[in-house]
Amino acid sequence: MTYKTLLLVVGVNQFEGDLRAAADLCSAHNVHLTVMPAAMATLPPIRDFAAVSWDYDRTSHVEELGQAIERARETLNNTGISFDVLGRYADSMRIEHDLGECARYSDITLIGPSLRADKRLRRLMIEGALFHSARPILLAPDLRSANLKPRKILLAWNSSVEAVRAAREGLEMMRGADGVNVVLVESRAVAAATEESGDHIASYLARQGITVTIDRLRGAGRRVEDVLNQHAVETSADLIVMGAYGHSRVREKVFGGVTQAMIDAQVVPVMMVR
Repeated sequence: MTYKTLLLVVGVNQFEGDLRAAADLCSAHNVHLTVMPAAMATLPPIRDFAAVSWDYDRTSHVEELGQAIERARETLNNTGISFDVLGRYADSMRIEHDLGECARYSDITLIGPSLRADKRLRRLMIEGALFHSARPILLAPDLRSANLKPRKILLAWNSSVEAVRAAREGLEMMRGADGVNVVLVESRAVAAATEESGDHIASYLARQGITVTIDRLRGAGRRVEDVLNQHAVETSADLIVMGAYGHSRVREKVFGGVTQAMIDAQVVPVMMVR
């Protein structure tokens, strides 16, 4: 698809680097930028004596959010791009739904490194976009490395529904790329069964005019995310495209998983689709 609206999610502090990088990205590709500074509210206290402190904290947080919105607007006013700024203040039970609703009207949601300062908010924003928007997210270790027209793409493939959605969402990027590496990371069991060769997705992409290389990599006891990241570096990939949360969120949090590991640390920009 053609990207015409990008949503950038930030906190209320130290987001200027992300904001300028997103503005440059939108300027380079003639894309509208929606910025969502977000702050998470605490739930009302049960006991009366805590109400005064809670009310003070809430007022302070709302003021911080208002200041962040104004700083974002002032910065973007000088860029010449099309933009809007939409602040959100809600408790943890609501804020990911609010983000998901906003993300439905953007082509992709950008999550930059500034949100790492608030791990809980970052997690809720990522999950809100993935589970409540039907849109992809783009995570990057540095937003200066993000590109809507990458030249070399790595497609993480396991034939799951999530991987299919990711491939579909990334079609236009892959059409414009110099090449796409379809990567299958094989465990011993899968390698012995040879059930998934990657031929079907490679043929599908080739019919879309995409230059495809199939890379079947042995895990050899390594974690899948480590194999993917190393291969991205070795192939000079500009972007990893992958499905997200093939397992439940609870299982990922308790036992770990590829999605959670790639969310926690990216070597190159990663586009995820649920």
